[in-house]
Amino acid sequence: MFCGDAAALTMAKTLEWRSATASDPGRMRAENQDRAHADDELGIFLVVDGLGGHAAGEKAAETAVQAICAEMSVSFPQDGDWRDRIRRAIAAANNRIFEQAAENETWRGMACVLTLATISDDKVIVGHVGDSRLYLTWNGAIRKLTSDHSPVGEREDAGELNEAEAMAHPRRHEVFRDVGSRRREPDEEDFIEVKEFLFKPDAAILLCSDGLSDQLTAAEMLEVIERYNGDPAQVARELVEAANAAGGSDNITAIFVAGSEFLGNASPAAAEARSRNAITKARESVLEEEPSLGFGTKVARALTTRVAFLVYGFVLGVVLALALRWPKP
Repeated sequence: MFCGDAAALTMAKTLEWRSATASDPGRMRAENQDRAHADDELGIFLVVDGLGGHAAGEKAAETAVQAICAEMSVSFPQDGDWRDRIRRAIAAANNRIFEQAAENETWRGMACVLTLATISDDKVIVGHVGDSRLYLTWNGAIRKLTSDHSPVGEREDAGELNEAEAMAHPRRHEVFRDVGSRRREPDEEDFIEVKEFLFKPDAAILLCSDGLSDQLTAAEMLEVIERYNGDPAQVARELVEAANAAGGSDNITAIFVAGSEFLGNASPAAAEARSRNAITKARESVLEEEPSLGFGTKVARALTTRVAFLVYGFVLGVVLALALRWPKP
């Protein structure tokens, strides 16, 4: 799917990338209210998760994709403000959804959450509303770069909940920001979160709906991403399959975008990171083992250590005594 003719949009692109999309209803739902758009030519990537019931959720997601594509296809100067452009595109989608909901009782209350990313030169600019996500993978590590606009997401970002606790929280699907529930302005506060970060040729990004991030930890996502062999479709597909294997409780969508030099497991930096991680885990394992040792084992270890020092001290003393008594030439 393309947002119009590539010639209609001027974008300075010094990097190359390859992307692929995978989407699935999951194991618990018959319909898929997620929608995705990926355009390598223009460097535009979008994940949308519809809200408001079967028909309404699908309509909201489809409307968001159509409205954003229309806005992003308009001719744009190379030195234009991409942050403002993204805000305007998302606001246009928001207001179109709101208008359609007012015209049709079946769609009343429909909305969506979304993450929109554009790659220009060596930068990624992200517009984000709700609890869909964007992750950056680089140097054998993965980082979540968007913040969930939800009570649980706020507590996780503040360190009050760890990742596992947030994933299992009963309120994890609640969001306090959405696209479409009321009319909005592009620069309105507490609406669109816009971020910008460096995108190196040996990095990759992942956009996903909460159907993926509710089932897989960041470490589990990284494990799949590092198996990248030059085929982004394989990574996107395996991420969705892994989320289904972990429960598949919601619609699942993933867009994987690999930089031209991204190597996955073959990257020297990734190998070094795995080595550091293995050492850290080994140390943690030793530290965790100590408290679980029985009293007898602890006593035996202490005695063994003390005896070893006594023997060492005795041998050293004998050697010194002999050295002092040895006749000088």
